[in-house]
Amino acid sequence: MAPKGKAGTKGKKQIFEENRETLRFYLRIILGASAVYAAVNLVIFYSAASAWTWVSARHRLLPRRGHWAAVRPWPSQLTAASLLQVAFIFSLVVYGTSYRSMNSMAKPSFTDDGSLADGGIDLNMEQGMAEHLKDVILLTAIVQVLSCFSLYVWYFWLLAPGRALYLLWVNILGPWFTAESSPAAQEPNEKKQRRQERRQMKRF
Repeated sequence: MAPKGKAGTKGKKQIFEENRETLRFYLRIILGASAVYAAVNLVIFYSAASAWTWVSARHRLLPRRGHWAAVRPWPSQLTAASLLQVAFIFSLVVYGTSYRSMNSMAKPSFTDDGSLADGGIDLNMEQGMAEHLKDVILLTAIVQVLSCFSLYVWYFWLLAPGRALYLLWVNILGPWFTAESSPAAQEPNEKKQRRQERRQMKRF
C-alpha cells in the first residue's frame, strides 16, 4: 500500500490493464449512444427522417401514366433528414478522432519474447490529454442522445471548443502576453530604484 499522503506509482502492467478497460468502456459509450440515436431517428421518427435519406440520396420513383415519375420529399422532411445526417456524421468524426487518439496514446510495446516492455501513456492520469479526449466523448454522447428530442441540443457541444479556447489562453496565450509585457513594466521600476539609490547617496 502506498504511503498516506502520496500517490501510488502504477506499474506498467497495471497501466496496460487499466488502459484496456478504459478503452472498452468508452467504446461501449460510443456504440450505445450511436445505436440509440440511429434507432430513435430511424424507427420512432421515421416520418421525419425516412430510411431512404439515410441510405441514398436518390429520389423515390412511382409509376404515373405509363412512366416513372420522381417524387421529391417535402422540404421540411428533407431539411430535418439532412440535419440528422450531418449530426450523425459529425458525431462519428468526433468519436473516431478522439478514440483513435486515445488508442494511440495507450499503445503498449512488447519485447522480443512477448513480455510487456511499456504499458503506454496512462489514460487515467489527471490533467492529461486523455482526460480532455474522454470529456469530448462523454459530451458528444450526451448531446447526441438528447438531440433525439431536439436538434437545438447540439448548441451545448460548443462547450468543447469554448473549453479548448480557455485552456489555450490559460496555458499558452496568457503567459506569452504576460511575458512580453513584463520587461516593459520592469523598466520604470528600475528607474525608480536608481533614483531612490541616488537620493540615499546624497543624504550620506
